Amino acid sequence: MIEPGALQRYSLFGGIAEEQMQKLLPLMEHESYEAGDDIIVEGQRNDRIRFIVEGRTAAVKKGIVLSEFREGDAFGEMEVLDVMPSAATIKALSGVRVMSMSNRSLREIYRLDIKAFSIIIMNLARDLSRRLRKMDEKAAGPEWDLN
Repeated sequence: MIEPGALQRYSLFGGIAEEQMQKLLPLMEHESYEAGDDIIVEGQRNDRIRFIVEGRTAAVKKGIVLSEFREGDAFGEMEVLDVMPSAATIKALSGVRVMSMSNRSLREIYRLDIKAFSIIIMNLARDLSRRLRKMDEKAAGPEWDLN
């Protein structure tokens, strides 16, 4: 079991007070995966955000590794926010332990503590923005440097 105070070091929960985390923790689930397991499968439904407590995963699309995630990173947020099928497969590269929040849990967080909900959504937006920026830089490559 992860302690509420320990969750504050993850970007998803930055800015949420420990007493707020104590209310949110019961709405989260623990999941474990072995190396090689598919956690999310491209094209299938996913209704939860997961964040890695231990281990490493990779986002794979059409056989190409798009990015790797490690402790503290979240994944699955795209499908939760836009309610579309999974954009990529998330594969465990090692033994992986995650905590997850379903759409239903997010609605309950909204009902229980709108401030905590707002902070989580802002943190998700920041994380997605950083990931998009990183993918843009990767896609453009050094040959696009106009300076």
